[in-house]
Amino acid sequence: MGRIAGVTAAETRERLLRAAADVFAERGYDGTRVADIAAAAGVSNGAMYAHFASKAELLTGALRTHGQRLLADLFQADPDRSITEMLLVIGQWLPRRRDARGYLIVEALVAARRDEDVARPMRSYVGERADWLAGLMRVAQADGELDPALSPDALAHLCLLLSMGSALVTPDLHAVDEHEWAALLARIVTAFARTGSTAQTGSAQ
Repeated sequence: MGRIAGVTAAETRERLLRAAADVFAERGYDGTRVADIAAAAGVSNGAMYAHFASKAELLTGALRTHGQRLLADLFQADPDRSITEMLLVIGQWLPRRRDARGYLIVEALVAARRDEDVARPMRSYVGERADWLAGLMRVAQADGELDPALSPDALAHLCLLLSMGSALVTPDLHAVDEHEWAALLARIVTAFARTGSTAQTGSAQ
């Protein structure tokens, strides 16, 4: 049930998530119907509901999948990169123009303000991202990259604000020089470093 002929359930789910990301990015959350996503994925509405209970679940599922792919690509590019260097690379990417899927978070945040059915899974999604970031901060503190006196949760919250805010303030609204932005980020990370040490920021610039 819920499969395309000759395709596994996992592949059908992945197909639905890709279709959801594309359709939401093109039409927005409110302008998208469940039937639109099912049609784009080549499945029936019933098959789609075998995998996802609602349009809101599809939206957060698409967000998770897109974010995980970006992070996986970053880790694979340089698995030995320190956490502070990785955060700098992500931070330098934030002000740049993204592909359409990169703005899914905007659709989700706006929809969550109006629709409790979206707000519930979004609270879970944002909480997961915050917990993951806070875990990275704790590892960086244990490795001597960041000052252990700083709150990992507060650092994670700052990262969330920068990431989600950058999706709202797009380059066509306000652009920033990439070198000036990278220099500012490096200064911030240095300020967060353990007292008496210097964060390794050179390779991220």
